[in-house]
Amino acid sequence: MYLTEEQRHRIDVLADDEGVTMAEIIRRALDLYLEGEAPDSELALATTFGAAPEATVPSRDEWDRG
Repeated sequence: MYLTEEQRHRIDVLADDEGVTMAEIIRRALDLYLEGEAPDSELALATTFGAAPEATVPSRDEWDRG
């Protein structure tokens, strides 16, 4: 994982202040991120509907159903 100098500096400051490792700070951040709300699929569909009007879909007659 690559961090910017600013990110690394801020993590180092947090780690020093709390007396933990950089890895611990990153694990905590990941846990918070992963605990967030699941994406709203209905909202995603509603906001992207028609986003690619030039898209084509094959006829169902062309599908291989075997």
